[in-house]
Amino acid sequence: MDKKRIVVIGGGAGGLELVRKLGTYFSAKDTEIMLVDKNRTHLWKPLLHEVAAGSLDANLDEVGYGGHGVKWGYRFFYGTFHSINRNKRLITIAPLKDQNGEEIIKAHDIYYDYLVIATGGVSNDFSIRGVSTNALFLEQRAHADEFRAKLLNECFKVSLQVDSGHKDAHVDVVIVGGGATGVELAAELYNAAKSLKNYGLEDFDESRLRVSLIEAGQRILPSLPEKLASTAKKELSLMGVTIHTSTVVSEVGKTQITTSDGRKINSSLTLWAAGVKGADYLSELDGLETDKLSRLVVDEFLQTSLDERISAIGDCASFIPKTADRPLHPRAQAAHQMAKAVFVNLCAKIEKKPLQEFIYKDNGSIVSLSRFFTIGSLMGNLIRGDMAIEGRLARVAYWSLYRLHLLAIHGLLRGLTLILIGHVNRIVRPKLKVH
Repeated sequence: MDKKRIVVIGGGAGGLELVRKLGTYFSAKDTEIMLVDKNRTHLWKPLLHEVAAGSLDANLDEVGYGGHGVKWGYRFFYGTFHSINRNKRLITIAPLKDQNGEEIIKAHDIYYDYLVIATGGVSNDFSIRGVSTNALFLEQRAHADEFRAKLLNECFKVSLQVDSGHKDAHVDVVIVGGGATGVELAAELYNAAKSLKNYGLEDFDESRLRVSLIEAGQRILPSLPEKLASTAKKELSLMGVTIHTSTVVSEVGKTQITTSDGRKINSSLTLWAAGVKGADYLSELDGLETDKLSRLVVDEFLQTSLDERISAIGDCASFIPKTADRPLHPRAQAAHQMAKAVFVNLCAKIEKKPLQEFIYKDNGSIVSLSRFFTIGSLMGNLIRGDMAIEGRLARVAYWSLYRLHLLAIHGLLRGLTLILIGHVNRIVRPKLKVH
């Protein structure tokens, strides 16, 4: 029998879990598993707001693809995905260049028998002027590191200004988007600000931070029940966050935001978290069908609509459940469930067994307002009926999500070990990363 090759593009939550499962299953069989990613390490995306605020050291939680691949039986290829030739079953990797722009490795092709695209999503700027040039994003670790560095610079400047007699000096942070990312970052910023005076900024505390949260919809956290969203709004307001709902941004400038009704909101830093879409290049992949948000359209088996050898999972996939009239929202639990489904169906294809239809189960949503408060809802497939949760129970549920992710990508023994190490690090490591 000819050796088969499964190529997975993208080592996010779904892609990394998928290659671990495939590598383990086919370790003693005649099938090669390959992961392609433009980064060398993986960091769980829901942690990025903590990295951005400085309350989490990403070096302690990131996973190196190379070592992970050796452990779990897949090959890692470092490179940027460029294009597909479906007739020849080839993907093209863009040339690899060093920091000076000099070419290290030329563009080249990789053959596949089955291909899974798990490249995630990108921020949707809705073609609003100034977003791409003046706003920061939170799509990957590099973005979080950039935000943290600029935030610390602004905090140091304000601390010096206060020391020089400018008692009204403060840092203005504007977050556009009232979903989980925007809400969690707003709370985490105040948590970090409370600690800065213990790290050399004696004239800076949370009173020097002004956070504005802008949401185009009628309320923040639309994925949660209205009562829980109202609770979150109240808690954020008590911290000091100014919340603007039913507010559309018309322009992002270097020092202020302009709304569609003409208001100006000052901004030292602007973080754009207003929506997720597929990357534009997905609409140009050798004729594959995409929706209006440039996400790859997939069928009930998560195969792309025009090519059964290519699947898509996570934020780059447009899947409409039979019980809904719109595609799934981009969420970590969707990527996790899709990875499990595609694993089953890839094994079935190679072993010539019937495919299984993907059925999405909504497990609810959990939102953490840093150490201040945690809220969420658990859906009917976990309990009888939906249940709103708050406080300690919600906090336990929130951290359980990350623990489940660790178990999914590392297996039971190593996953439990890393969970234990994580508890130790939270005790012995500094509570704030300021470098």
